[in-house]
Amino acid sequence: MSEIILDTETTGLSIGKDRVVEIACIELQDHLPTKNIFHKYINPENVKVTAGAFETHGYTDQFLSNKPKFREIVKEFLDFIKDKKLIIHNSDFDVGILNYELKRLNLPLIKKDQIIDTLHIAREKFPGSFSNSLNALCKKFKIDTSEREKHTALLDCQLLAKVYIELIGGRELSLNLSINDEIKMCENLQWKIINESYDNDDWQDETKAFQNLM
Repeated sequence: MSEIILDTETTGLSIGKDRVVEIACIELQDHLPTKNIFHKYINPENVKVTAGAFETHGYTDQFLSNKPKFREIVKEFLDFIKDKKLIIHNSDFDVGILNYELKRLNLPLIKKDQIIDTLHIAREKFPGSFSNSLNALCKKFKIDTSEREKHTALLDCQLLAKVYIELIGGRELSLNLSINDEIKMCENLQWKIINESYDNDDWQDETKAFQNLM
Protein backbone atom coordinates (compact mmCIF):
# COMPACT_ATOMS: atom_id res chain seq x y z
CA MET A 1 0.00 0.00 0.00
CA SER A 2 1.37 3.38 -1.05
CA GLU A 3 0.81 6.55 0.96
CA ILE A 4 2.29 10.04 0.80
CA ILE A 5 3.56 12.11 3.72
CA LEU A 6 2.92 15.73 2.72
CA ASP A 7 3.84 19.12 4.17
CA THR A 8 3.96 22.70 2.92
CA GLU A 9 5.50 26.02 3.87
CA THR A 10 3.78 29.27 2.90
CA THR A 11 4.11 33.05 2.80
CA GLY A 12 1.70 33.31 5.75
CA LEU A 13 -1.39 31.89 7.41
CA SER A 14 -4.15 33.51 5.35
CA ILE A 15 -5.82 30.98 3.03
CA GLY A 16 -7.08 32.87 0.00
CA LYS A 17 -4.29 35.42 0.20
CA ASP A 18 -1.00 33.71 1.04
CA ARG A 19 0.83 31.32 -1.30
CA VAL A 20 2.76 28.07 -1.09
CA VAL A 21 6.57 28.43 -1.08
CA GLU A 22 7.59 24.81 -0.47
CA ILE A 23 6.00 21.41 -1.00
CA ALA A 24 7.54 18.16 0.21
CA CYS A 25 6.21 14.63 -0.21
CA ILE A 26 7.71 11.33 0.90
CA GLU A 27 6.26 8.07 -0.38
CA LEU A 28 5.52 5.29 2.09
CA GLN A 29 5.21 1.68 1.05
CA ASP A 30 3.46 -0.47 3.67
CA HIS A 31 3.89 2.46 6.08
CA LEU A 32 7.68 2.66 5.64
CA PRO A 33 9.51 5.44 3.71
CA THR A 34 10.86 4.72 0.25
CA LYS A 35 13.43 6.77 -1.66
CA ASN A 36 10.66 8.29 -3.79
CA ILE A 37 10.47 11.99 -2.86
CA PHE A 38 8.88 15.09 -4.36
CA HIS A 39 10.35 18.39 -3.15
CA LYS A 40 10.05 21.87 -4.64
CA TYR A 41 10.64 25.45 -3.57
CA ILE A 42 8.10 27.75 -5.21
CA ASN A 43 8.07 31.39 -6.25
CA PRO A 44 4.96 32.98 -4.66
CA GLU A 45 5.00 35.61 -7.42
CA ASN A 46 3.81 38.97 -6.08
CA VAL A 47 3.07 37.80 -2.51
CA LYS A 48 5.69 38.68 0.10
CA VAL A 49 6.78 36.38 2.91
CA THR A 50 5.35 37.65 6.19
CA ALA A 51 7.57 38.23 9.21
CA GLY A 52 5.94 35.33 11.05
CA ALA A 53 6.43 32.94 8.16
CA PHE A 54 10.08 33.96 7.80
CA GLU A 55 10.65 33.23 11.50
CA THR A 56 9.08 29.79 10.93
CA HIS A 57 10.90 28.58 7.79
CA GLY A 58 13.60 31.18 7.04
CA TYR A 59 12.87 31.57 3.31
CA THR A 60 13.33 35.12 2.02
CA ASP A 61 11.65 36.80 -0.94
CA GLN A 62 15.04 36.92 -2.63
CA PHE A 63 15.67 33.19 -2.15
CA LEU A 64 12.26 32.35 -3.64
CA SER A 65 12.41 34.84 -6.51
CA ASN A 66 14.15 32.48 -8.97
CA LYS A 67 12.21 29.35 -8.04
CA PRO A 68 9.53 27.85 -10.33
CA LYS A 69 5.97 29.07 -10.01
CA PHE A 70 3.24 26.76 -8.74
CA ARG A 71 1.73 26.37 -12.21
CA GLU A 72 5.10 25.11 -13.45
CA ILE A 73 5.35 22.26 -10.96
CA VAL A 74 1.69 21.40 -10.41
CA LYS A 75 1.47 18.56 -12.96
CA GLU A 76 4.47 16.77 -11.46
CA PHE A 77 3.00 17.27 -7.98
CA LEU A 78 -0.44 15.94 -8.91
CA ASP A 79 1.08 12.95 -10.71
CA PHE A 80 3.12 12.15 -7.59
CA ILE A 81 0.10 12.12 -5.24
CA LYS A 82 -2.42 10.62 -7.67
CA ASP A 83 -4.61 7.86 -6.20
CA LYS A 84 -2.65 7.80 -2.93
CA LYS A 85 -3.70 8.61 0.61
CA LEU A 86 -2.11 11.81 1.91
CA ILE A 87 -0.73 11.77 5.46
CA ILE A 88 -0.80 15.36 6.75
CA HIS A 89 -0.52 16.95 10.18
CA ASN A 90 -3.23 19.60 10.55
CA SER A 91 -4.57 19.02 7.05
CA ASP A 92 -7.11 21.85 7.20
CA PHE A 93 -4.35 24.38 6.62
CA ASP A 94 -2.14 22.50 4.13
CA VAL A 95 -5.03 21.24 2.01
CA GLY A 96 -6.79 24.58 2.26
CA ILE A 97 -3.86 26.51 0.83
CA LEU A 98 -3.04 23.83 -1.76
CA ASN A 99 -6.66 23.86 -2.92
CA TYR A 100 -6.48 27.64 -3.16
CA GLU A 101 -3.50 27.24 -5.51
CA LEU A 102 -5.32 24.56 -7.53
CA LYS A 103 -8.49 26.63 -7.75
CA ARG A 104 -6.51 29.56 -9.17
CA LEU A 105 -5.52 27.25 -12.04
CA ASN A 106 -9.00 25.73 -12.45
CA LEU A 107 -7.67 22.30 -11.50
CA PRO A 108 -9.46 19.57 -9.48
CA LEU A 109 -9.17 20.03 -5.73
CA ILE A 110 -7.75 17.59 -3.20
CA LYS A 111 -10.67 15.73 -1.63
CA LYS A 112 -11.16 15.03 2.07
CA ASP A 113 -11.45 11.28 1.53
CA GLN A 114 -7.87 11.27 0.22
CA ILE A 115 -6.52 12.58 3.54
CA ILE A 116 -5.38 10.95 6.79
CA ASP A 117 -4.83 13.69 9.37
CA THR A 118 -2.30 12.72 12.04
CA LEU A 119 -3.49 15.58 14.25
CA HIS A 120 -6.93 13.94 14.43
CA ILE A 121 -5.33 10.54 15.14
CA ALA A 122 -3.22 12.07 17.93
CA ARG A 123 -6.24 13.77 19.52
CA GLU A 124 -8.10 10.46 19.59
CA LYS A 125 -5.08 8.55 20.89
CA PHE A 126 -4.16 11.13 23.54
CA PRO A 127 -7.39 12.84 24.64
CA GLY A 128 -6.77 15.74 26.96
CA SER A 129 -3.17 16.28 25.85
CA PHE A 130 -2.06 19.89 26.20
CA SER A 131 -0.47 19.82 22.74
CA ASN A 132 -0.50 17.43 19.80
CA SER A 133 1.80 19.53 17.63
CA LEU A 134 4.40 17.73 15.55
CA ASN A 135 7.08 18.89 17.95
CA ALA A 136 5.13 17.66 20.98
CA LEU A 137 4.51 14.26 19.38
CA CYS A 138 8.19 13.90 18.49
CA LYS A 139 9.02 14.57 22.13
CA LYS A 140 6.39 12.07 23.29
CA PHE A 141 7.78 9.35 21.02
CA LYS A 142 11.44 10.28 21.68
CA ILE A 143 12.08 11.19 18.03
CA ASP A 144 15.21 13.31 17.50
CA THR A 145 14.37 16.88 16.42
CA SER A 146 17.86 18.34 16.86
CA GLU A 147 18.06 19.26 13.15
CA ARG A 148 14.75 21.14 13.27
CA GLU A 149 16.08 24.66 13.70
CA LYS A 150 13.43 25.86 11.23
CA HIS A 151 10.13 24.32 10.11
CA THR A 152 11.05 23.21 6.59
CA ALA A 153 8.63 20.99 4.67
CA LEU A 154 11.04 18.19 3.81
CA LEU A 155 12.42 17.81 7.32
CA ASP A 156 8.91 17.95 8.78
CA CYS A 157 7.85 15.18 6.38
CA GLN A 158 10.71 13.02 7.62
CA LEU A 159 9.66 13.61 11.22
CA LEU A 160 5.98 13.07 10.46
CA ALA A 161 6.76 9.73 8.81
CA LYS A 162 8.24 8.56 12.13
CA VAL A 163 5.36 10.02 14.16
CA TYR A 164 2.81 8.36 11.88
CA ILE A 165 4.39 4.94 12.40
CA GLU A 166 4.20 5.45 16.17
CA LEU A 167 0.58 6.60 16.03
CA ILE A 168 -0.60 3.56 14.08
CA GLY A 169 1.41 0.87 15.80
CA GLY A 170 4.94 2.02 16.45
CA ARG A 171 7.92 -0.25 16.75
CA GLU A 172 5.70 -3.34 16.84
CA LEU A 173 4.48 -2.56 13.31
CA SER A 174 8.04 -1.93 12.07
CA LEU A 175 9.21 -5.18 13.68
CA ASN A 176 6.38 -7.18 12.09
CA LEU A 177 7.18 -5.72 8.66
CA SER A 178 10.87 -6.49 9.14
CA ILE A 179 10.11 -10.08 10.19
CA ASN A 180 7.84 -10.55 7.17
CA ASP A 181 10.63 -9.31 4.88
CA GLU A 182 13.08 -11.80 6.42
CA ILE A 183 10.57 -14.64 6.04
CA LYS A 184 10.15 -13.80 2.35
CA MET A 185 13.93 -13.70 1.90
CA CYS A 186 14.30 -17.09 3.55
CA GLU A 187 11.50 -18.60 1.47
CA ASN A 188 12.98 -17.24 -1.75
CA LEU A 189 16.44 -18.50 -0.89
CA GLN A 190 15.13 -21.92 0.13
CA TRP A 191 13.23 -22.21 -3.17
CA LYS A 192 16.36 -21.21 -5.07
CA ILE A 193 18.44 -23.86 -3.28
CA ILE A 194 15.90 -26.56 -4.02
CA ASN A 195 15.35 -25.73 -7.68
CA GLU A 196 18.75 -24.69 -8.98
CA SER A 197 21.88 -26.69 -9.64
CA TYR A 198 25.02 -25.52 -7.83
CA ASP A 199 28.61 -26.57 -7.75
CA ASN A 200 29.89 -27.37 -4.27
CA ASP A 201 31.23 -23.87 -3.49
CA ASP A 202 27.98 -22.19 -4.54
CA TRP A 203 25.95 -24.64 -2.46
CA GLN A 204 28.04 -23.91 0.64
CA ASP A 205 27.76 -20.15 0.14
CA GLU A 206 23.99 -20.27 -0.30
CA THR A 207 23.51 -22.64 2.64
CA LYS A 208 25.60 -20.37 4.88
CA ALA A 209 23.57 -17.32 3.78
CA PHE A 210 20.33 -19.16 4.50
CA GLN A 211 21.51 -20.20 7.97
CA ASN A 212 22.53 -16.61 8.75
CA LEU A 213 19.05 -15.40 7.85
CA MET A 214 17.47 -18.00 10.14
